[in-house]
Amino acid sequence: MKYPYLTLIACLLAGAAWAHEHPGPRDERMPEAQRIRFCERVRDHALQNFYNRERGQPMRLFDEDGSDGARITNHIIRRIYADPQIASPKQAEIFGRASCHEMMGVKAASE
Repeated sequence: MKYPYLTLIACLLAGAAWAHEHPGPRDERMPEAQRIRFCERVRDHALQNFYNRERGQPMRLFDEDGSDGARITNHIIRRIYADPQIASPKQAEIFGRASCHEMMGVKAASE
């Protein structure tokens, strides 16, 4: 009769000891799918800024807060305004997507 209680207590103590295990290191990078969606949004910003440039509107940059998003988007906006060789909406989209993928390290670029 003593042994079932002793076994039950040993199992409870073992479970409590294993529950205090520390998690392994986490990868803080963005998942690949999230980076691809981000680059799609940056592509949309590139296209909109191409239209703004063509209408003669001034360049509007994002406030840089140290994140990759604002830095990458501002880089692309500056290049669209500075490069007269980007002469069509399709070229602006391609430039925005390719630059973002390169800067974010996206492996498989989806169309």
